[in-house]
Amino acid sequence: MKNTMKKLAASVTAMVLALSFAACSSTTAASNAAPANSAAAGQTSQTSQAEKNFKIGVIQYAPHPSLDNCYTGFKAGLEEAGLKDGTNITIDFQNAQGDNSNGDLIAKNMVSKKYDLIMGIATPAAMSAYSAAKSTDIPVVFTAVSDAVAAGIVKSNDAPGVNCTGSSDVLPLEQQIKMIRAFLPNAKKIGILYTTSEPNSVSQLKQFKELAPKYNFEVVDVGVTNASEVAAAAATVVSKGVDCINNFTDNNVVNNLTTELQAANAKKIPVFGSEEEQVKNGCLASQSIDYVALGKETGKMAAKILKGEAKAAETPVFMVKDCTPVYNKAVMDTLGLTLPSEYSSATAVTADAATKK
Repeated sequence: MKNTMKKLAASVTAMVLALSFAACSSTTAASNAAPANSAAAGQTSQTSQAEKNFKIGVIQYAPHPSLDNCYTGFKAGLEEAGLKDGTNITIDFQNAQGDNSNGDLIAKNMVSKKYDLIMGIATPAAMSAYSAAKSTDIPVVFTAVSDAVAAGIVKSNDAPGVNCTGSSDVLPLEQQIKMIRAFLPNAKKIGILYTTSEPNSVSQLKQFKELAPKYNFEVVDVGVTNASEVAAAAATVVSKGVDCINNFTDNNVVNNLTTELQAANAKKIPVFGSEEEQVKNGCLASQSIDYVALGKETGKMAAKILKGEAKAAETPVFMVKDCTPVYNKAVMDTLGLTLPSEYSSATAVTADAATKK
């Protein structure tokens, strides 16, 4: 009986030792496999990042041609950088229809959906995007913003200092005034409509007023707060005996260009636009900015930020430098004006196409 008990005890001990050895072997194997699994996990993470489908929200302030051109350029810039809508990015395009409250609501919705980046086209849209995203890690880029510092969306153009950057359509105001003087050598008063709530327009008006006396011009300005006031403001500025009207990149005024032109045309007062699309639609002439090219620069910026190659806060605002003189020959003929000799190589545009004179 004792021998039987001894044999049973020995068998149990052997089994315990065997199980312990098996457990140790299993732990060692798992331990040895861990680095390989970690490497695989890291590799999977990198692959996942490379294949990530970025979600981009785009807010356009209003539906007019120059802003449409910005969006066209933005997509082209992204594609040039290898990011194509429907392939490796998804763009949610929304138009605020010229309403600031719409822009604010759209921006807040995009932030709540945790988009990877938000882009604002025109100053009010950029302000909506920045306001909604500034307390998050969602970067904001913008285009067609004339004075981003005055708008409060960057600390400086060279070093934004916040999670926001983009491209600026700084108007060549002095070149514009020179053009007006060349077309209208005897003119004395320039009328200007501007929206009091648009920082870009307020900033441009200040600069324009500083430059005007140098060319013997007086500025007659009338401010508006919304679209419904444009017609009355246009009638007011015309009644003050202005020789012409000059437009800025004022979204509210430009979005109601037809109303402004009706008042001016009734008195045969020329209107100078701030870019080509306005000239196509009835303005006399402009020192024009290429808004497709401007949007394209913003698309390239956005691509670098999304890929982690740049940070919005450290990316300088792109300032447009080139402009092209354009004029509408049909409008010029209707007003009984002639093309100044210094603009003999300017581009003649129509509502359908642009052709070199």
